[in-house]
Amino acid sequence: MRSELIFEALAREPNRYLLCRLVAKGTRSLHRPNTRVQDTTNEMLEIFSVSVATRKTLVIGKAVELNRRAA
Repeated sequence: MRSELIFEALAREPNRYLLCRLVAKGTRSLHRPNTRVQDTTNEMLEIFSVSVATRKTLVIGKAVELNRRAA
């Protein structure tokens, strides 16, 4: 559920206004056409809720995935 994702992300970034701005900015930059905005927002909350070491792996993995789709 999204509420669980929000609470996990708030554990990493306690300023909820900054978290909201970061999630919105990330959602706009990572959103793909023909997908729901809600799914992209959930992905951003998942990225913010994981640890720093895992976050780098997720971002690198998504970048590789996006390159594969474009090719």
